[in-house]
Parts: sequence; C-alpha cells; structure tokens
Amino acid sequence: MGTKAQAAKAVAAQYAAATAAGKALAKRGELAVSATYDPRQKRLRLELASGVGVSVPVSKIQGLAQAKPGVAKTVEITGNGYGLYWPGIDLDVSVPDMVAGCFGTKTWMRTLAQHAGRATSAAKAVSSRENGKKGGRPRKARATVLETT
Repeated sequence: MGTKAQAAKAVAAQYAAATAAGKALAKRGELAVSATYDPRQKRLRLELASGVGVSVPVSKIQGLAQAKPGVAKTVEITGNGYGLYWPGIDLDVSVPDMVAGCFGTKTWMRTLAQHAGRATSAAKAVSSRENGKKGGRPRKARATVLETT
C-alpha cells in the first residue's frame, strides 16, 4: 500500500470517527437549536436539541467578554448546532464545550478561576478571623505506619 493510499485511509478513519462523535452529540441533545443575546442581563441564551435551556454570562466567554452588545446579539448557529459564530469579531465557540462549562482556552479558564477565588464577603472575613484566633488552618494529620510481624 502506497503513502497516498495510507493517507486516504487515515483521513477516511478520522472522518468516520468525527461523524460518529457528531451523531453522539446530536443523540444526547447537546446541539443548539436557538441562540439569542439578552442585553438586559448580558447573557447568551441557548436552547438545546434536548429541550434544555442554558444561559451564560457573556463576560465569561473568551473573545466575547469585551464585545459591545450590538456585536453580541449577532450570534449565528453553525455546524448544525455544534457551534456559535459572531461574524463582527470572527469568533467561533463550541456549543458542547459551553454546555460542559468550558468558555475558552485553559489559560482563559484559569483566569476565571483565579478571579472566583478572590471573592470576598463579610461571612468569609469573619470566618477567617475566627480561624486565625484558633491558630489558623489545622495541620494535616500525619499518617502512621503500622508494623506487622
């Protein structure tokens, strides 16, 4: 078998795998049937093939966080519901990734997580002070090894 034939066989296998994965997503209902932008709440609302509705703050979506409302409302469904596209900023987002709670690259998600960890509240401050009076965070217990003879 020549290299061209091997390459064609590999492409056919990748195509078959991608087609099967797409059918599985459609069967689970994770594909979008409608997408709208709610300017009052600054949220993207998705209706999925399963009948489930998802609402995501646009500030959490990489590439859309700083977009103007006029751009955010131009969302289009692409790939038979697999993707969302904003032509004004040439942004593509995967619907299954959004459903899974992933709104961008690993770096973007890490940035979102860092901001979430910085959240402060009166209750958190009181709890921290009380914990400090007790000596701070308790130390982890050391594991003891039992000797058997």
